[in-house]
Amino acid sequence: MFGYGIIGSVVLGAVAGAIAGKLTRGQGFGCWINIIVGIVGGALGSFLFSLMGIHGTFNVIGNLAVSILGSCVFLWLLSLFTPRS
Repeated sequence: MFGYGIIGSVVLGAVAGAIAGKLTRGQGFGCWINIIVGIVGGALGSFLFSLMGIHGTFNVIGNLAVSILGSCVFLWLLSLFTPRS
């Protein structure tokens, strides 16, 4: 996810956050929260993939997939700590 500059990371993060929001709860969170979720998810996804021994540079689609997976894990972890209504 890193290496695309600020604008590229924000756009990729927004797309990844929106897709992860759709997958986990059926709707997105709004533009700013999607960006935050996507960027955090990209960092988390990169960390998780490195723990599994998968290193390397991915193209845009690969980085998007890593960011989406990381965002889904991030949202799942957040759901463990939020009270249910």
